[in-house]
Amino acid sequence: MASETPGAPEGPDERRGRGVLAVAAGFALAKLLTHLLTNDAYGYFRDELYFIACGEHPDWGYVDHSPMVGWAAWFARRAFGDSLAGLRFLPALAGALKVFLTGLLVREFGGGRVACAVACLCVLVAPIYLGVDTLFSMNAFEPVFWMTGALAVVLAVRRGEPRWWLLFGLAAGLGLQNKHSTLFYGFALLVGVVATDARRVFRSKWFWAGGSLALLIFLPNLLWEYRHDWATLELLSNVGRSGKNVSVSPAEFVKQQILMLHPLSFPVWAAGLWFLLFDREGRRFRLLGVAYLVLLATIIALKGKNYYMQPVYPLLFAAGGVLFERLTRRRRAAWLKYAYPLVLLASGAALAPLVLPLLPVETYLRYQERLGFKPPKTEVGHAGPLPQHFGDMFGWPEMVEEVARVYHSLPPEERAKAGIFANNYGEAGAVDFFGPARGLPKAVSPHQNYFLWGPREYTGEVLILLQSKRKDAERNCLSVEEAGRVGHPYAMAEEHFTIFVCRGLKKPLRELWPELKHWN
Repeated sequence: MASETPGAPEGPDERRGRGVLAVAAGFALAKLLTHLLTNDAYGYFRDELYFIACGEHPDWGYVDHSPMVGWAAWFARRAFGDSLAGLRFLPALAGALKVFLTGLLVREFGGGRVACAVACLCVLVAPIYLGVDTLFSMNAFEPVFWMTGALAVVLAVRRGEPRWWLLFGLAAGLGLQNKHSTLFYGFALLVGVVATDARRVFRSKWFWAGGSLALLIFLPNLLWEYRHDWATLELLSNVGRSGKNVSVSPAEFVKQQILMLHPLSFPVWAAGLWFLLFDREGRRFRLLGVAYLVLLATIIALKGKNYYMQPVYPLLFAAGGVLFERLTRRRRAAWLKYAYPLVLLASGAALAPLVLPLLPVETYLRYQERLGFKPPKTEVGHAGPLPQHFGDMFGWPEMVEEVARVYHSLPPEERAKAGIFANNYGEAGAVDFFGPARGLPKAVSPHQNYFLWGPREYTGEVLILLQSKRKDAERNCLSVEEAGRVGHPYAMAEEHFTIFVCRGLKKPLRELWPELKHWN
């Protein structure tokens, strides 16, 4: 046992811990620099434009997501301006924190510098994390809250200090304010507690205090949902009925987990699951291994998207790094200490252009074809020359430019009362963000939370319609004029459409609005 006398020499545990933290900090810095140097390429992603609009309407809830991302967008614009790099600074920082938390978990699992380096490297090169941490969204922040919660559990178990459940409650509450899928994480952990010796924690006041803290933090969003008739549940029900998401078999879902995390890192996170479930040193944390299996089964059963599992894997990488380090202490396996990280780093660099906006588009397309690999689709309807995570970065300024041309070509008396009606939050967000510089009014849309913001002051006498079908326009308008055409060559197929001018809406827009609601 190390001495606690002031000025006494550091013991081996202290030296190991300091070494692990130094390695974790180094990899976290590498992660941060990776994104700061690359995240201003291509353009704003569809969802980013929507979240910026949500930031202009800060609230305790939104139809399709928890409130934190709207507040974060509000903060980012005021702190860093409207640049793409400024908006994406927070997800880059969250990615770096995710790597550092991986190192902290390694330390608490008893691993050293080799374990930390391998675990952090697996997180660093994982294609899913490179892609997620490039974009401003709640998905970048989610692992920070999940892994902070996991760290609190590990600290409570390893150190026998149940007060750490308060930290878990804080992380869980903030995680719920970031994304509702944290409910599944909490459920899985609860099953893990019940199914293992950790159930004795139910006798601790700190466990219940942590749960109460999480509920208290989450309460404003619950109240918002109540006041809005549980809007998010209505939306999720619509998604389930529509068949919007790609449905895959359990085997294919697991295969996609392996691919999105990098195939060569699979042995590490698989070893991490073994460590948590069966290892002599690791099984005291068995509740976390059980929680992973429960979470996996839950997401598969609910036909969730493959990336819904991504926040949990730093935990498995940390645990797997400990077993890797133990393996390399054997003389015959010592070479793996150097060879495996080098191979992982090289192959990670080879896959990085598939998820980071590093290459000119035509070069990217040739590179993707040469590799013979395309990221799996998560939604049925998305099609285009680029995968969605890149395709939805193109065409927005050009679309708004054409809308502005149409708007300014209207006679002054029509322009004074014209509104811009978008059928998708992407077009509406683009008009709201890029439009003011081109003299455009704010857009309206019945899609997602735009529906709750209403039709503004537009009467419907003159509307510029974006992504509307002509037959739908003619059903609601006295006259319909084709006024323009948009379609960037790299944009998604749905962003190639005709702009119509609707004159004389048959029913005032405010009366028609409830019939237009589109939550999917």
